[in-house]
Amino acid sequence: MKRKGIANLPLHGGHPPRWLFSRMIKLAGGISEVIIDEYGSDELLRRLSNPFWFQAFSCVLGFDWHSSGTTTTTCGALKIALKWEEHGILVAGGKGKNSRKTPQEILDSQNLFSISTKKIEKMVQSSRISAKIDNSCIQDGYQLYQHNFFLNEKGNWAVVQQGMNNFNNYARRYHWLGEEVDTYIEEPHSAISCDSCEKKVLNMTATGSDDARQISVDLICDNPDHIRKYFRYKGGVQMLISDFSNDYQELNMPNHHPVLDMDLSDNEFEVLKQAWEIQPENYEELILLKGLGPKKIRALALISDLVFGKPASWKDPVKYSFTHGGKDGFPYPVDREVYDNSINTLKEALDQSQLENKQKISAIKRLEDFLNE
Repeated sequence: MKRKGIANLPLHGGHPPRWLFSRMIKLAGGISEVIIDEYGSDELLRRLSNPFWFQAFSCVLGFDWHSSGTTTTTCGALKIALKWEEHGILVAGGKGKNSRKTPQEILDSQNLFSISTKKIEKMVQSSRISAKIDNSCIQDGYQLYQHNFFLNEKGNWAVVQQGMNNFNNYARRYHWLGEEVDTYIEEPHSAISCDSCEKKVLNMTATGSDDARQISVDLICDNPDHIRKYFRYKGGVQMLISDFSNDYQELNMPNHHPVLDMDLSDNEFEVLKQAWEIQPENYEELILLKGLGPKKIRALALISDLVFGKPASWKDPVKYSFTHGGKDGFPYPVDREVYDNSINTLKEALDQSQLENKQKISAIKRLEDFLNE
């Protein structure tokens, strides 16, 4: 699978004013209708999966140009604006507890669209694994709190989800596009963008982590009891690398180092035992097992390096616009008259296109060509 990109945004709180959000719904719906009418619903999914287009789209809607709210508010407006019976697109999931409703909303879509049971189940899995990868397999310090799954009547889909980092007060947005599925677990991204690149990020989806992924599966399938010693305390003190072998060289390091947190309690270790009983065939099956979260994924990766000399990648796998201003007044306050005029212009263009009069749409295209010269 190709993740189309990542965007990093300052973490801001608060809500858009009601007068602005009601307009955002109308304009988001109008722009989406033009794209669907001209290019089809697949093209809208492609654009939503592009972090640059999504950011520009959010700014056109008038939300804060660079804050975390551009994701949650824009997706919220789209969920209200896009109607499956009118647009052939359903928006599942949302922020917080609404994100956990995504699988059931995808299953319910089978009653709305003529999509096979097999494809519906595959989309539920895609929703689960895209969240698992961005939350657990790419350990960049961002905890997911928002997940939206966009699917159309053809069974194609896109994911827009966001995580927060309370230490640096930033949010990171992740984009996925279903039609570019190759593999869920190796190099799922085709474009990465950010203002802040983390120095140490465990990336189990990198090509360089291939051996570590395979060893993680082998460690589980070969009964994890034999790796328990790597998590054992001796006399209340964490065991040292010298405890495992008399043949080692000493390397004196600075007096401060990052805590990797790979110590597993007995209850946490029991999850590995349960995974062994299931005998996962590959890394994809392994990470989808219940209870196998970031800590256990990281522990298996570190053992792969320590014992077998097969390290995982520690490189962060991680590029905006104004039209109507922003709710925070930057670069200028939202002009309600101009905003309403934009909505009406799009509505008139759609009305004309439905009457097979393409003149206004063609004018928009010519304007786009002129701006791109």
